[in-house]
Amino acid sequence: MKPYKNISKIALVASLAAGLSLPVLSAETIKVGVLHSLSGTMAISETTLKDTILMLVEDQNEKGGVLGKQLEAVVVDPASNWPLFAEKARGLIEKDEVDVIFGSWTSVSRKSVLPVIEELDSVFFYPVQYEGEESSKNVFYTGAAPNQQAIPAVDYLMNDIGVERWVLAGTDYVYPRTTNKILKAYLKAKGVADSDIMVNYTPFGHSDWQTIVSDIKSFGSEGKSTAVVSTINGDANIPFYKELGNQNISASDIPVVAFSVGEEELSGLDTGPLVGHLAAWNYFMSVDAEENDEFIDKWVSFIGDEDRVTNDPMEAHYIGFNMWVKAVEKAGTTDSSAVQDAIIGVTTPNLSGGVSAMMPNHHITKPVLIGEIQSDGQFDIVWSTSGLIAGDAWSDFLPGSKDLISDWRNPLRCGNYNVKTAKCSGQNY
Repeated sequence: MKPYKNISKIALVASLAAGLSLPVLSAETIKVGVLHSLSGTMAISETTLKDTILMLVEDQNEKGGVLGKQLEAVVVDPASNWPLFAEKARGLIEKDEVDVIFGSWTSVSRKSVLPVIEELDSVFFYPVQYEGEESSKNVFYTGAAPNQQAIPAVDYLMNDIGVERWVLAGTDYVYPRTTNKILKAYLKAKGVADSDIMVNYTPFGHSDWQTIVSDIKSFGSEGKSTAVVSTINGDANIPFYKELGNQNISASDIPVVAFSVGEEELSGLDTGPLVGHLAAWNYFMSVDAEENDEFIDKWVSFIGDEDRVTNDPMEAHYIGFNMWVKAVEKAGTTDSSAVQDAIIGVTTPNLSGGVSAMMPNHHITKPVLIGEIQSDGQFDIVWSTSGLIAGDAWSDFLPGSKDLISDWRNPLRCGNYNVKTAKCSGQNY
């Protein structure tokens, strides 16, 4: 900081000596951290989220900024390297002195960041569907919890499609494993036998799907309607769907409902093998709403490419960013504790024509939509909830979680309060 102060003093003396008018010095900015992978296996999904935040920052600055100050985006690349997320988050807070961070996609990257965010008492917005089983006073979960995506998707397949056998296929990390643990418990509670549930995990970037898809095909050939519930993440989705096509598995044979395949992942692909398969999200680009039309227009103008698409995590960042702005203005400061208190109850329009609210458990209210993949890479919405669903931090279907609630308001201020023991067993303040 000292060199900049010295330069300012030199400029002042020089201007006075020369009898010139003083230059307008840049006002202090509010720094917004952007923590998304711009390289590695997750770049296919995360680069767009970086651009989304840059667009939102630019748009807010055109409106006058926040608290009379301009916003400044500070972008770093954790490169799909999970430990590097923690290192980059610490640098954003301690070195760059950001007031908020928007970032991560995978749960393993979020969990890498979590202890740093809590230690340094920062504010972090996470925009992607996740497995739940977590609540932090420092994190705001604007993506879907399992009850806002996975559970409704299974209900749709079971009740509307008549699915009886289930393939739970995922990438081998915390989100798929925990989500599938919840889904398996839910299916068994619905009377599904263990023999009618197949679970499979593959590493990030997995490319050889021939044997696994063959196993799925065999599993689905026993006379019962079968579906794949996919928590496969990142660029492994491309060879997975290609192999389904290679083995002539169509959506009418064994439909796949995906939780990590959206418009961005489909962009530029040969969608032939994917047509008719499904995805469950809280937003699709094809939603017919005025707010969505305006967002798409801004996005296309900002990115300078009429072929670029929008997707669900972009909407989550749109909601989270606008909630953060409102909370800062409500609190009159970017101070973390003040923002954490101010944001509960804040509402902002979503892109589906409704209004989302930040709940006391740091999750938001969202509609749930099921979309069918079309040949142009868009989704035809075939099902939706009648209203908005509040995200659950803790699953009702896991023995260790069903008695837990999260409420960050006074007097509880606890992320995992056990209603039976009346004790808070984790972070509180």
